[in-house]
Amino acid sequence: MSGPLRVVVVYPDLLGTYGDGGNGLILARRAEWRGRDVELLPAPSDRPLPEADMYCLGGGEDGPQVRAARTLIDDGTLAKRVADGAVVLAVCAGFQIVGRTFPGAAGDAHEGLGLLEIDTAKGTGPRAVGEVLVDPTGVEHLPALTGFENHGGVTALAEGAVPLGRVTAGVGNGDGSEGAVRGRVVGTYMHGPVLARNPVLADVLLAWAMGDDALEPLDDSAADQLREERLATVGGRRRRRGRR
Repeated sequence: MSGPLRVVVVYPDLLGTYGDGGNGLILARRAEWRGRDVELLPAPSDRPLPEADMYCLGGGEDGPQVRAARTLIDDGTLAKRVADGAVVLAVCAGFQIVGRTFPGAAGDAHEGLGLLEIDTAKGTGPRAVGEVLVDPTGVEHLPALTGFENHGGVTALAEGAVPLGRVTAGVGNGDGSEGAVRGRVVGTYMHGPVLARNPVLADVLLAWAMGDDALEPLDDSAADQLREERLATVGGRRRRRGRR
């Protein structure tokens, strides 16, 4: 698209439970700091979804998640923009929505957008709540990713689907993998917001959207310090559990 980089936070009225709208803010600020004009737009569910270069979907509860999926399917804009090359970051409920199927409150399967080759069902074990660390494998040039998960879903990747990475702490998809990637669509269970915790991932998404593989570096020293603290804290917990 011509003009300013347009970043849309999708349905914050339905998918705003965990503060994942902050991912849109991170993308907008990191583009602005590099001199790019940016439009950051919250897109409520009672209006047509705007056309954009980047879309952020967040976490939400079962009922709003079903409504969000149905509305996005009926609207059609997100699928169309992805086909045209738009970047999508989908977190938790948003991750499940952009897959093929996901569970409602009663565990019944609902149709997703099919942007990722995944199917999610309700888990039978304890809810996945806590810090999660991921060794990225689905996107190049990323360091270990850190986030916080809070979900009851178990996500299965279809044959040939690519996970975002391998879980080294936490639960993720439930099979040792975490998230999924297809083209410019990235799904994950990591809250945080995940891009505040992992600015390198934000820059990868921006590079895709801006067509610039060599973005000017930013001073991320404060974020890097927090990141190292998170990694050390979770690593320490893992070592203590291993000694028990």
